[in-house]
Amino acid sequence: MAAAAISLPRSPPLLQPTRRRPAPPACTHSERGVSFDPGSAFYRSDSAAGRDLAVLAATLHRCRGRPDPSAPFLCLDAMCGCGVRALRYLAQAGADFVWANDASEALRPVILANLARFERSSAEAEAGRRSWVVSHNDATRLLSERYLRREYFDVIDVDSFGGDAAYVRAALLALKIGGLLYLTSTDWRSARGYGSRSSLSSYGAYVRPMPYPNEVGLRMVLGGAAREASLLGFHITPIFSYFAYHGPIYRVMVQLCNGKDDGISNYGFICHCKSCGQSQTFGFDELGQISCGCTDRTDADSITVVGPLWTGPLHDASFLTEMLSLANEWGWACTIENGVTLEKLLGMMIEESDPRLPPGYIRLDEISRRAKVNSPPLGTLINSLRKEGFSACRSHIGANTIKTNCPIASCINVARDIRNLR
Repeated sequence: MAAAAISLPRSPPLLQPTRRRPAPPACTHSERGVSFDPGSAFYRSDSAAGRDLAVLAATLHRCRGRPDPSAPFLCLDAMCGCGVRALRYLAQAGADFVWANDASEALRPVILANLARFERSSAEAEAGRRSWVVSHNDATRLLSERYLRREYFDVIDVDSFGGDAAYVRAALLALKIGGLLYLTSTDWRSARGYGSRSSLSSYGAYVRPMPYPNEVGLRMVLGGAAREASLLGFHITPIFSYFAYHGPIYRVMVQLCNGKDDGISNYGFICHCKSCGQSQTFGFDELGQISCGCTDRTDADSITVVGPLWTGPLHDASFLTEMLSLANEWGWACTIENGVTLEKLLGMMIEESDPRLPPGYIRLDEISRRAKVNSPPLGTLINSLRKEGFSACRSHIGANTIKTNCPIASCINVARDIRNLR
């Protein structure tokens, strides 16, 4: 299927902005210098960091990631709420056109007023080109219609609520090959193993309680996207995977790539042993061999298996490095917005991108409990593991946790060495 560039969509007359519109109401909120009014729409200022990441990634993709950088840069916000994401794609990411959609028609005045704050260039105004359009459709229907009309977008953002993933296939179909898809889940019950039927129906993964549920949630969403892409003859590459405690919210940005990969190297099962605390990954061809080497006889009750889900890297280190560079250039990196510093967040994500790191993380108190010592300083433990030749870093997903390819038995020994209690 060829992903042809689209002409700017021609919507029905009722969707066209009127020529004369009253002045937008006074702004009550601002994100990175972009002012807007959320009105009656559901809005969380805590989610601004996720929108910052989206704008940075979209900007880089517009400038460097497309086969034809001169082609119009088209974005679609499928569940736009008050329209702040659509507005930021226009004002900050340099989108030539944004389609803002929300199922609630009651939000139309709010969305129109916010998007009206964006001032088109004089050339666009003289040419009569539209910079945005607003619609009120079911997201899956809208995305399917865009695909059927061969209207493809460079960036599609779906900020959904809950764990319904019915729109993922339609979003992939409406995305240009090489384009970016930004997915969302707030289904913490499934991520923590309390809604296995829901995770199975939405993402094709059977999830049970694990020591690192927040990372499982991200891998669950990535795995669902990888499965849908494979069904369509494509594959995905994660750009970044972001977990935010408020909500909680699981957000992943993936790039759609042409052709299938081997289909199984980064899609499989994660096994955790409660007896020794070790985690492992298994492929489909190893399903009859899942066990833990901590005992001669495997106790079925001590082994927890979840999947299939994404078992590969959560991020693209080179892309994140460029995002951090752009954040520094724009003056965003070191400023604290709603308690989040992008320099710190992106720095941790870059370290998490090490391909040697397996899925999961280890809580510091789990290591100290098994070692029967007081918890060593997190930084000291990480440096000690690195000196031993292992990969180790902090995780942005959990406080006081480490990601490492060091077996937990060796982590325990290192913790004892630090406390001089061996």
